[in-house]
Amino acid sequence: MDTAKTANAKMVTKLLFRLLPVQILLAAVGAVNGIVSSFFASNFVGTDAMSAVGLYSPLNMLVSSIGAILVGGSVILCGKYMGQNRQDRMHNVFSLNLVLTFLIAAVFTVLFLIMGLFGLTGFFTKDEAVKPLFNSYLIGQSIGILPMMLGSSFSAFLSLENKGKRSLIASIIYIAVNILLNFVFVKQLRMETFGLALASALGMWVFMLIQAQFYVSGKSHLRFSAKDLVWKESREIFHIGLPGALSNIYQTARGLIVNGLLGSFVGSAGISAFAAANNLLGIVWAIPVGMLAVSRMMISVSVGEEDRRTLTDIMRVMFRRFIPLMCAVSAAIILAAVPLTRIFFRDPSEPVYMMTVWGLRILPLCMPLSIIYMHFNCYGEASGKHGLVHLLSALDGVVCVAGFTALLIRPIGMNSVYIANVLNGAVTTLVIVGYAWLRNKRFPKNMEQLMVIPESFGAAENDRMDMSVESNEEVVRIAEQVQKFCLERGVDERRAYLAGLSMEEMAGNIVDHGFTKDDKRHCVDVRVVHKGDDVILRIKDDCVPFDPGERQQLAEGEDITKNIGIRMVFKIASEVKYQNILGMNVLTIRI
Repeated sequence: MDTAKTANAKMVTKLLFRLLPVQILLAAVGAVNGIVSSFFASNFVGTDAMSAVGLYSPLNMLVSSIGAILVGGSVILCGKYMGQNRQDRMHNVFSLNLVLTFLIAAVFTVLFLIMGLFGLTGFFTKDEAVKPLFNSYLIGQSIGILPMMLGSSFSAFLSLENKGKRSLIASIIYIAVNILLNFVFVKQLRMETFGLALASALGMWVFMLIQAQFYVSGKSHLRFSAKDLVWKESREIFHIGLPGALSNIYQTARGLIVNGLLGSFVGSAGISAFAAANNLLGIVWAIPVGMLAVSRMMISVSVGEEDRRTLTDIMRVMFRRFIPLMCAVSAAIILAAVPLTRIFFRDPSEPVYMMTVWGLRILPLCMPLSIIYMHFNCYGEASGKHGLVHLLSALDGVVCVAGFTALLIRPIGMNSVYIANVLNGAVTTLVIVGYAWLRNKRFPKNMEQLMVIPESFGAAENDRMDMSVESNEEVVRIAEQVQKFCLERGVDERRAYLAGLSMEEMAGNIVDHGFTKDDKRHCVDVRVVHKGDDVILRIKDDCVPFDPGERQQLAEGEDITKNIGIRMVFKIASEVKYQNILGMNVLTIRI
């Protein structure tokens, strides 16, 4: 049993790190936009343009928040349906997401255009030098809202279909287009802040269209259909996605409050420094955001499968691998604070210079703690712990950062906002532990207690058996264990024998054929569950995609001596389902 746990943990770790690079790069797309805009603003337009970029940040967060509701809710719901193998519901969620995203993006586009064209931005700044630059920036950004929101949705769904490489290619092309257009619009044509925003917007159209092509090619598993939409499911999307996205919505308010405090107590240099530090660190923030993206997909599928062990393994990987990695990255940023500041500001005598340096020395400290918050927030969304999610979202989004900044800005000035972010990470971590302590009525001593996983979740310990297979010798031994487990649970001898035989045939087929397709080391994760009157076998592997159902259909007209094992399993089982989830083969057999 311990071997099975270790094998599953290794498989989870391997899958998370295989998906991670693509998700980090996808998360970095917006950060690259911020860095490129900040570089061209500070070097070719001026400090006032940098303030305009900083003032837009809360609005960008608002748009991203609405998109996060749709993406988060849709991906979690799709993941659950994927875990339950409910194909029609998956297609409906996909179609609903695209329709709702289009409609909401259109509203934001019109709103930002009106605000920019008619100068309705007095709420954001009273500075007469900054306001026209901000208006022009807002107009340019409005052009890119639709592709930004649709591109985020396509990226999430492509990951579910194990087509993350397309998003990776789209990201790289977007970065190149964004830099090229900024050079042309800002440096050559002197289009100032409108050029900054337009370059980003047109690059985002390229990013979105490259991903969309997969869904019009007819090769995708998820299909768009506006004909038979089940609109009531949109409520479920918002219901699931809202708690997690509330943090972003709160951050919109936080951005407005912090910008107001900086403008009143520090001045426009403070807003520029904060924008520069945030935009540069946005590239680094892509790492924890990418970590969350891969974890979210696996958490949602695990909740759908009621797979308690994989859920806890995901969190263990977060603590043991993700956080140490983030600590190392944060230390590197702190050590490189001065040279990184020189990307934007080169005169040490200017106040904005040291304000930015201190931002790059203090803000990275909150990043490892943020990983804990984001993962528990995501788990709370997927598992229905809405009270915890709302509390964490409010604390992280606005209460802690805005509150600590307001308390500290008079005595320590600019550094107050940086220190507030670190204190925010400490508070949310303590709340997570306190919540588990309160719910369990004792201090949490293991991962299941920290996650407050209900006893009713999944099969009880004595109703399931978990094993791993790495060789043909283990296949025979595990088949005997399956048979013995069934007999001990009161299953009749015939079905117990058939369960063991089915496991031996299918696991053996994976070892004989899947393990030999490449030079990588593989294992088969096996689970047996006795539920009601059913024996359910779940076989998961990380080999090349292989659907035994398709093989069984192809074998119908072949020599009856070929594929005899697969034929037999399909005849003796009451149900056989296959899925390829996040690049893993998942076969479920019901006896």
